[in-house]
Amino acid sequence: MLNIFVCEDNAVQRRTIVQIIQNTILIEELDMQLFFDAGDPYALLEKVKTSQNTGIYFLDIDLNSSMNGMKLAQQIRLFDPRGFIIFITSHSELSYMTFQYRVEAMDFVLKDNPAEVKVKIRECLLNAMERYTLQTNKTHKVYTIEAGGRKISVDYDDIIFFETSSNIHKVILHAKDRQIEFSSALKDLTCALDDNFVRCHRSFLVNKNNIKEVDLKNRIIYFTNGETCLMSTRMMKGL
Repeated sequence: MLNIFVCEDNAVQRRTIVQIIQNTILIEELDMQLFFDAGDPYALLEKVKTSQNTGIYFLDIDLNSSMNGMKLAQQIRLFDPRGFIIFITSHSELSYMTFQYRVEAMDFVLKDNPAEVKVKIRECLLNAMERYTLQTNKTHKVYTIEAGGRKISVDYDDIIFFETSSNIHKVILHAKDRQIEFSSALKDLTCALDDNFVRCHRSFLVNKNNIKEVDLKNRIIYFTNGETCLMSTRMMKGL
């Protein structure tokens, strides 16, 4: 999942940008979320530090602060070198500064034409999603599912375990930062995934790389993100 950040000191303009982003995510069914929006670059930077996902950053350049959008972008790069930075401004003459500050901006959107802003934001989101998917597929093994009308890609490393849902023919994927219910069966997943995923119970398929501790006496598996699941006596030896 991609996290989206917006930094714009004009509250009206910020609300407009946020609305365009949220509508695009909904209409295009994109695997991303609006993580934080603010007029204060320092507040936004603190949120960037807590984000575990790659980000998309829509930044105004003139923020009426001691930190302008270019300096903010430089700081963001320290925490998210793979993030997508888009500047939104009414000052076209400042576009050259993206090279001066060496922040590798993905795009430069001018506020002068509201209709054009809407089109450009949509293009940026779609482009970022496409590039992120390509990058991820090259560097990590990814499992892609369909849930709620969306295609969602999750790194193998981020998958904690799969659990049979109480809803018939459904499975719940437990990832490091979220849970996703989708149509499947543990038997099918066992065949589709690599040998890092082990069946430990009729209701659980676990990623052994994310196991922190195994309590053999009580047959409980503890994972790196604090979650737990059961282990059956019959499948204990295989695990």
